[in-house]
Amino acid sequence: MAGAMRSRQARLPPEVNRALYVRNLPFKITAEEMYDIFGKYGAIRQIRLGNATDTRGTAFVVYEDIYDAKNALDHLSGFNVCGRYLVVLYYQQTRMQKKLDTAKKQEELQRAREQLGLDEDEEKD
Repeated sequence: MAGAMRSRQARLPPEVNRALYVRNLPFKITAEEMYDIFGKYGAIRQIRLGNATDTRGTAFVVYEDIYDAKNALDHLSGFNVCGRYLVVLYYQQTRMQKKLDTAKKQEELQRAREQLGLDEDEEKD
């Protein structure tokens, strides 16, 4: 009992939050199976499975309590599900936003090159 209270009062790293990002899931996994796997570690607020072609095999799992999310990450990272090892990370919005911003900038740069008739293979004089 005292150990549980001590762990609840421990200072957590800044990247720890209630939302987990899960990769390398089997494509045919259901929400019920996800609740069975992740629900063992605490009350779940929401699970979102990726269903688009570029998001299949990923999910977001949001816990009610930050300590439950930490416990799930500690125990399920590398867990084998249907022959696939799960990759469980804390969701970091700034990191995801940077990836989106980089992709948008690359598209804008490509459009500008096409408009100006520049080729990537050309070297500056």
